[in-house]
Amino acid sequence: MNNATPDEPANPQSAVRSPQSKSIARSAGIVSIAVMGSRILGLVREQAFAAFFGPGIANDAFNIAFRIPNLLRDLFAEGALSAAFVSTFSRTLTQKGDREAWRLANLVSNGLFLVLSAVVLTGIAFAPQIVDLLVEPSRELADPAQARFAYDLTVKLTRILFPFLLMVSLAAVAMGILNSKDRYGVPASASTMFNVGSIIGGLVCAYLFAPEYIANGASALWNQQKLPRDDFGAASAITGMAIGTLIGGMMQWLIQVPSLRSVGFRWQPILSFRDEGVRQVMRMMAPAIIGSAALQVNLVVNTTFATSLGEGRVSWLQFAFRLIYLPIGMFGVAISTATLPVASRAAAADNLEDFRRTIAQALRLTFLLTIPSAVGLIVLNKPIIALIYQHGGRFTEYDTAQTGIALAYNAIGLTAYSAVRVLAPAFFALKDTRVPMMASLFSIVTNYVVAKSTVDYFGMGHRGLALSISAVSIVNFAILFIFMRRKVGRIEGGKLLSTFAKVTAAAVVMGAVCWLVSQQLESALGTTSLLARLIDVGASIAIGMTVFYLAARVFKVGELAQMTNALKRKLGARSTKQ
Repeated sequence: MNNATPDEPANPQSAVRSPQSKSIARSAGIVSIAVMGSRILGLVREQAFAAFFGPGIANDAFNIAFRIPNLLRDLFAEGALSAAFVSTFSRTLTQKGDREAWRLANLVSNGLFLVLSAVVLTGIAFAPQIVDLLVEPSRELADPAQARFAYDLTVKLTRILFPFLLMVSLAAVAMGILNSKDRYGVPASASTMFNVGSIIGGLVCAYLFAPEYIANGASALWNQQKLPRDDFGAASAITGMAIGTLIGGMMQWLIQVPSLRSVGFRWQPILSFRDEGVRQVMRMMAPAIIGSAALQVNLVVNTTFATSLGEGRVSWLQFAFRLIYLPIGMFGVAISTATLPVASRAAAADNLEDFRRTIAQALRLTFLLTIPSAVGLIVLNKPIIALIYQHGGRFTEYDTAQTGIALAYNAIGLTAYSAVRVLAPAFFALKDTRVPMMASLFSIVTNYVVAKSTVDYFGMGHRGLALSISAVSIVNFAILFIFMRRKVGRIEGGKLLSTFAKVTAAAVVMGAVCWLVSQQLESALGTTSLLARLIDVGASIAIGMTVFYLAARVFKVGELAQMTNALKRKLGARSTKQ
């Protein structure tokens, strides 16, 4: 699957190598750091939503309203469009020069603005019908007045949030232009500006719309107090947060405008859908859209199921999934970014041996970094959720328990999710878009079957919806891995299985120790104070990492030694410079 959320930078595949490009490692490092920083700020954004709104009607309404523009963003803006535009723009730049490349950039930008403006206006006009598709009648909101209030708020937020699609799509084109011109820093930081704008702008607008509600919430957070429910105040404040999201989307685009001018781009009022470059972009987008659709389509389906289960379920799933994005950003995206250029060169040279070796090394490294992360999130799900979200205000201990359960079930698919981030781009390097597209389509079916059966027949509630996302990741990885083996002959399957088994064994030892440490600390310190939670999570993770390192050494995990030696060389080089 390919999760992408508003705070993730443009697809790392969009960084196209040119003769004047900087080192691949440095470019990949910039993107990777930006992903990590953006994910952390995205987590801060979710903390603000949890603290001021909790998993209530307002937060559920926002998450539902944001689903469709966010789905379209992933499909058209930062996914398919970015990859298709960068490829075509770079080819035009190399073969025909700057003048024709700028003409293409203007044609795509203007055409995109025209088409998406129509989509946005349509979305605003038909917001009630869109909400009807996403919302199932709740089994808990028996009060018709409360149900109507929640529905009306969702429609209102949907209309406010739809223009986000246009802003972030223009930002994606700007990122593509700058990456093609070998500028990585500014576009990589653009998604960080989205979070900065949405957090600060959102809270300011929320205060202007509902000053008493926000002031009381801030006071409760400071004093670690609980607050009574206030749906009407929350509705006014969440409207401000929606406007803040638009501010963040605008900042994500505007921060890149000066850099666009510095590389030579000048806007021209031209438009043509018959231009060969524009048609090429459209042709390349079609399979990429289908191939990247799975995660967001599955989230939309799960949102529909979650709304039928009652208030708070959508928010519990959103808060949990946000935490899954952090290790994926730190490890999955980073490894994929560093691997793709090497694999692409090997594929272009028809050197399948180097290609296989590169993919196998990337998968083994993915196992090393994500399996212990997944075990840690499963074992420490409740303490981690409590530390991040439960700070008085409107996020209760019950919300912590339910969000923690969702986090544990989400974490089951963490390793598979990250491995897909390595395998899917590898197929594109081999010029094969069919297999990822078919895997994506099959995963949508898998998600619906698992979600439907776990919710309606096994009574697992929101746990089943979290499990369905993990099932999708595992099935998607299995399909891609099997077809990759058929395509290139082999991918060092024996070494991969050995690494997987050894890392899993070391992670299980780590998980047992983390659980014991956490239990002892909770008995000694309690779980109510922020300091106690910080010590609990911090000490458990620190001891767990040490235990995992030692266990991995005992089990002779080769990738651990490689990482350690690389880190020593880097630190040694720094000390020499100093």
